[in-house]
Amino acid sequence: QVQLVESGGGLVQPGGSLRLSCAASGFTLEHYAIGWFRQAPGKEREGVSCIDGSGSTYYKDSVKGRFTISRDNAKDTVYLQMNSLKPEDTAVYYCNVLRLGNNYWGQGTQVTVSS
Repeated sequence: QVQLVESGGGLVQPGGSLRLSCAASGFTLEHYAIGWFRQAPGKEREGVSCIDGSGSTYYKDSVKGRFTISRDNAKDTVYLQMNSLKPEDTAVYYCNVLRLGNNYWGQGTQVTVSS
């Protein structure tokens, strides 16, 4: 059974940092691209970053230079290091994998950036 579990969210002041984790089970993570998405209240879910099986990465323009995605295949975990956080980064963050034609999502982790 494919499962993704996010963790690491919380409340942080502007300029602060958080590291999100996405732990995968039920499949071998290293063979798949994993994406991080976020959804703010009243807004559509949007792609933030992704990393493919070769380690190539993609970032949404607004997070380039602040966020870093990485993976630890031995732990079947993908990370999103978020630095210099801004209030507009506030959202529920989800990880995602497209595997064998099926889209899988985690339950999400709340990130709130506020003073």
